[in-house]
Amino acid sequence: MLRRTFLGGASAAAAAPFLPVRPALAQGDRARVLRFVPQSDLTIVDPVTTTAYITRNHALMVFDQLYGLDAQLTPQPQMVEGHTVEDDGKRWTFRLRDGLKFHDGEPVRGRDCIASIRRWAQRDSLGQALMARTDALEAPDDRTFVIRLKRPYGLMLETLAKLGPPVLVIMPERLAAIDPAQQIPEVIGSGPFRFNTKERLVGARVVYDRNPDYRPREDGAVSWVAGPKRVHFDRVEWQVMPDPGTAAAALQNGEVDWWENPISDLVPTLQASPEITTQLASTLGNLGTGVMNHLYPPFDNPAIRRVVLEALSQADFMGAAAGDDPKLWRKDVGLFTPGTAMANDAGLSVLTGPRDLAKAKRDLVAAGYKGERVVLMSTSENPVLGALGEVMNDLLRRLGMNVQYVVSDWGTLVTRRASKAPPDQGGWNIFNTTWTGLDMSNPVVEQVLRCGGEKGFFGWPNLPELESLREAWIEAPDQAARKAVAARMQTLAMRDVPYLPTGQYFYRTAFRRDLRDVVEGQFVFWNARRA
Repeated sequence: MLRRTFLGGASAAAAAPFLPVRPALAQGDRARVLRFVPQSDLTIVDPVTTTAYITRNHALMVFDQLYGLDAQLTPQPQMVEGHTVEDDGKRWTFRLRDGLKFHDGEPVRGRDCIASIRRWAQRDSLGQALMARTDALEAPDDRTFVIRLKRPYGLMLETLAKLGPPVLVIMPERLAAIDPAQQIPEVIGSGPFRFNTKERLVGARVVYDRNPDYRPREDGAVSWVAGPKRVHFDRVEWQVMPDPGTAAAALQNGEVDWWENPISDLVPTLQASPEITTQLASTLGNLGTGVMNHLYPPFDNPAIRRVVLEALSQADFMGAAAGDDPKLWRKDVGLFTPGTAMANDAGLSVLTGPRDLAKAKRDLVAAGYKGERVVLMSTSENPVLGALGEVMNDLLRRLGMNVQYVVSDWGTLVTRRASKAPPDQGGWNIFNTTWTGLDMSNPVVEQVLRCGGEKGFFGWPNLPELESLREAWIEAPDQAARKAVAARMQTLAMRDVPYLPTGQYFYRTAFRRDLRDVVEGQFVFWNARRA
């Protein structure tokens, strides 16, 4: 399938002069307000209950982290002033910076940190690894908390610096006490911005106000989410614009300052504007995944999952996501982000060999497919995910599957994917999503590699061998041993197929040239200023 087939509308917008298609946005004082076009609307505000990146980005605005990850993937102290390690690595004592305060005026206390860690750990694989090795969490005083371990845990700081969704952030104890399956009723953090609920307009606008009580770190370099978080805008507005042509016009006209993820068709036109600059959103890129529901036919059958894996072309998926420039995507990609330590080629012959659709159709029947309806979810709101959905729809239909293609906004998809109901009763069978390279760099942070059934990622794969290897990776004594385990995991995954790897792609973010000091590699709003 040609990419133009399903990005025709956006391509037409790129070919024609941009014209305002909506009333000009109110400008106000440009020195005080930053306007940003996010990837989608914000439908879930609780960062623990979802893995949606839009919610993670929201969380980084209003909450703060104990440690911040820098661009070298090194945890740096953020809320924490410092820590000590005693008892042969089994007792960690952390001291908070002075002056940390929640948006409701209450100080941040050690017990808030403990409650936040406990709640988050129920939904995150790194958190679960930590808690499985924890003997006790204690808060001896307001500025201190202690983690006592049953045995040493070499990933402690990486765990407390968890950046990928669900991100570890600190919230008041009363909110952290809420069941992680339920959303918190209010958004109270201690971060550099406050969530402005009064001006929230569903489907159109999300507003954040500068937190006047926030105290940035006084030391460290600004890198990703590490270092001082100095805010230079009194207000940040997220303007939701699902149509790419509308977003491009608004950026060109100066109605907005920054567009998170322009589609590749529009990037050359934006780059030609003297008022706009672009940069890679991340040097680690994004990895695509096809997430299958293991609870119901047909994808409860590993033989059927393998047929789809053997039939798919990563080039088709990534060409749809990133365009024709081969520098912007990679095929022959396994479980882990290319260029990172765990990337390997074990078992990849299933992806690199020739595709044979006729054989795959016969194999599908032989594997036991009986014509069951396949509910494929996709989104109209995110152009990349929409493109990936179109390719998946085409692939499954050519394999002879009975596809019901359900297209919705991203928020509706995120809500529906949590349903364990049968597909014909409001559930689902498959959807496409993407992950930053950071979140696919090792077996513990990779959410789609959580294969513990009810405790796994949406789709709930129950693959005990993979789960055992993930534990072996955590316990491995050194990097060489971890690499060996990662290779075994990839070989096993190509057999049992917990999900469909669809390749790696890169994209550029675009902003007005008068916006300076934008933090590279993350969508955060401190440090940036108006020239």
